[in-house]
Parts: sequence; C-alpha cells; structure tokens
Amino acid sequence: MRHRSKRYKQDAQKVTKEVLNLSDAVKRIKSFGSTKFDQTVECVMHLGIDPKQADQMIRGAISLPHGIGKNRRVVAFCDDDQVEAAKAAGAMEAGCDALIEKIQGGWSDFDVAVASPKVMGKVGKLGRLLGPQGKMPSPKNGTVTPDVPQAVKEFAAGKVEFRNDAGGNVHAVVGKVSFSEDKLAENVRAFVQHIKRMKPAATKGTYIKKVCLSATMSPGVLVDMA
Repeated sequence: MRHRSKRYKQDAQKVTKEVLNLSDAVKRIKSFGSTKFDQTVECVMHLGIDPKQADQMIRGAISLPHGIGKNRRVVAFCDDDQVEAAKAAGAMEAGCDALIEKIQGGWSDFDVAVASPKVMGKVGKLGRLLGPQGKMPSPKNGTVTPDVPQAVKEFAAGKVEFRNDAGGNVHAVVGKVSFSEDKLAENVRAFVQHIKRMKPAATKGTYIKKVCLSATMSPGVLVDMA
C-alpha cells in the first residue's frame, strides 16, 4: 500500500465526489498544503474513445497561453545548415550523425527531440530507444517539421505534448501551483478546448467523460468542463 503523508491526508479531507466549476477547482488545488517545491499541476481527461482504433487516437502538442513554468531541454536532428539556428533557438544539442551516435551510446538527458523531415530516415534507427521514452520525433505532435529552429523555440519554452493511453486518458502539464488562479484556469481551458476540437469522427457516445486536476503531491479534483 502506498504511504501517504500527513499533509496529503489532510488535503484529501477537503476533496469530495462533487464536480467543481473550473474556478473553484483551481482554488481548491491552490488551497492544499504547501510543499518545499513548486508543484506541477496536471490536467487529466478521460475520453470516450476506443484506444485500439487508430482513427480514434488523440495525439498532438499545444502551446498554452501562460506556458508551464518550466523550460524544457530540447535536441534537434537537422542538417548542418540549421545547426546554429537551432542552438540559437534553445537546442542543447543539434546535428545529425554525431547526435544519433551519442544517443545510441546511451545518452538521453533531454526532454524533447525535434527533427527535420530530411534526416528522419537516419533518425528512424533510434525508434527502439526513444519510442519507449516518448521522445521519438513525430509529425503528429509537431516534432518533425521543416522549421526546426521554430519548433525548438516553442518546445523549449514549454510547448506541451500529449497522447492518449490505453485507458482512453489524455493528460498534460498545465502550469505550477504558484501560477495565479486566472493563469491556471486559462491554461486548463485552452487544453480542454484543444482536445474538444480533436474529437474523432468515429467516436460514439459521450466524448469527454471526466476531467480532473491534480498537483504533484496533492489529491485530484473533478472539474465540470461541459
């Protein structure tokens, strides 16, 4: 059984099965006991999709109105003529053959990898390494693009990737507990609306079944986003 701290148990007493409006849900999250670090706030949506069907997969990326309160470590797979621009945009490493070799050697100390379509033929060999880590570049989430420097800039600033899991859930970081109530609410609203617009045509019944907000070390709060 997972051990819960005294602080967590006290916070859990503030949570009921009641579904709160977005403003009240954000206030509840921010009312929980403080920790020694600025907790990350995450939004989880349970969707009425069939994850086994390729035409019902939900996957992509979004730049939230107020960022996520964290810079991300980005590497760029690109031709030599884009290396300097990629680094100037914020890439910690950029290039092709040497970068691929470095990763094959076991290095993976980065959060996001973006790539130019021109070099994906070579980058594809890293699928078995980066795929399980969720770091493999893909056109579906905007990490494979001709404009590598722009992608680096967006992801380094906190552009959020997401994809549904086997249970039909999709989640994303939407900020920090230290964010103002308005900024957190605007980020949550932007993410939920983005997912709403991605509703697959093949989906039947209720699309958005449940929305929940939680912080790193705090209980979840149900949100009414109808």
